[in-house]
Amino acid sequence: MLDYNCVSTCDYADALPREQFVDYTIHSLWQPAPAISGPAYTVYCAPGDHLMLHAAIYRARPGDIIVVEADDAYALAGGNVCAIAQRRGIRGLVVDGVIRDLAQVRDLGFAVYARGVMPKPAAKAQVAPLNKPVKCGGVQVNPGDIIVADEEGIAVIPASNAHEVLQRAKARAHADSSVSLEQWQTGHHKKVQSCLQKLGFTE
Repeated sequence: MLDYNCVSTCDYADALPREQFVDYTIHSLWQPAPAISGPAYTVYCAPGDHLMLHAAIYRARPGDIIVVEADDAYALAGGNVCAIAQRRGIRGLVVDGVIRDLAQVRDLGFAVYARGVMPKPAAKAQVAPLNKPVKCGGVQVNPGDIIVADEEGIAVIPASNAHEVLQRAKARAHADSSVSLEQWQTGHHKKVQSCLQKLGFTE
């Protein structure tokens, strides 16, 4: 498995369109934010229900990141669910919703990116197919897409061109690291001035 965390999610900005970046309100629930990457195992949870996420922790493979489409009225998972997921080798959760037992999750060091926390748990009453396309934070996530999450945000890299995207991101990171701040400032100033002049700004 390639290391997609070898560069920041910022370095993927030139390689991916905006629609491949998850809404910023879905973020790490503890700090410092753990950087994770891996294939998406996708889950849809019906409103007010969390049964399928609980089913997924026994079906996802080691190295997977479970990505969940849900609502934020009730907690989808807690400390024990996260502990089992961690024990089974799951890298983390990316949840368009909320969890609970944050102190336990933080103590585990288990990566959870979500909208927040809610003490009241959801029900276990509704089934849905697992590992089908879902929407998470405004992004369509397909099974096997590569998830990259860190303190800067969450990128969803389509599986079909994941290697190409990684290479472009690494090239961007290398280019940035090989330029001094003084060199960067010189180029940046020229670019800004050129943009201003083209738009008629003369002050």
